Amino acid sequence: MNKLDLKFEELLISILCDLLSNDNHVAVGAASPIPGAAALLAKEEQKIKGKKLRVTILHSLRFNNFTDGARELFDCAAQGRIDTFFLGGVQIDEQANINLVGTGDYPNLNKRFSGSFGSALMYYVVPKVILFREEHSKRTLVKKVDFISAPGVSDKNLYRPGGPKFLLTNKALFSFNKRKKVFCLEKTAPGINQNDIEKITGFKYDLNNEIKNFTYPSRERLDILRKVIAPMVSEFYPNFAKRIWFR
Repeated sequence: MNKLDLKFEELLISILCDLLSNDNHVAVGAASPIPGAAALLAKEEQKIKGKKLRVTILHSLRFNNFTDGARELFDCAAQGRIDTFFLGGVQIDEQANINLVGTGDYPNLNKRFSGSFGSALMYYVVPKVILFREEHSKRTLVKKVDFISAPGVSDKNLYRPGGPKFLLTNKALFSFNKRKKVFCLEKTAPGINQNDIEKITGFKYDLNNEIKNFTYPSRERLDILRKVIAPMVSEFYPNFAKRIWFR
């Protein structure tokens, strides 16, 4: 990665930023420095255009108007006042189910993780959920998750305004087709092709007619990210900001 001395994390931030261009309110949960930076970058670019984007980051004092923690986040989402939220998972499968509990045969798990928290609610009510998992491998992108923390699809007779729209990894960007219940490969990282993705993905997916590479950020966007957004990120993810920008 040498274009504009670009760090790979900055490329992922830019890709996520592009997915937020039409939002009014983006919320970011725990342990999400890359989505958090992307949301703030989108907010700054919208401000330059004379538009307003609200960003809520739970780990931030500056970018969080809630006074009752996640409870208010859930209320806000259930009322339809959040456009985009980010979710990850130990495992993500071909129907966009996510596993945040552990791997192995439940309840006798081989490895236990922090748990589902409010992922199921957010997945059901937020119109655009972006799945983000940096590691792209057959152990993370699986045919079927070991435990469903939050389902990617629901029966037709179930009211569900929310659900998955995209999946971004360090190798690829997928969209998700709710009607067909399948991912579609849209873009690949620099130096990665369609055959590479097939070898490291544990589930089947559709292909866009024209698969492109990740779009590099402009010099202007990169300057905003490094000069304006990086100091903001250091407030709520200081170790990440120090590693990426302030060594």
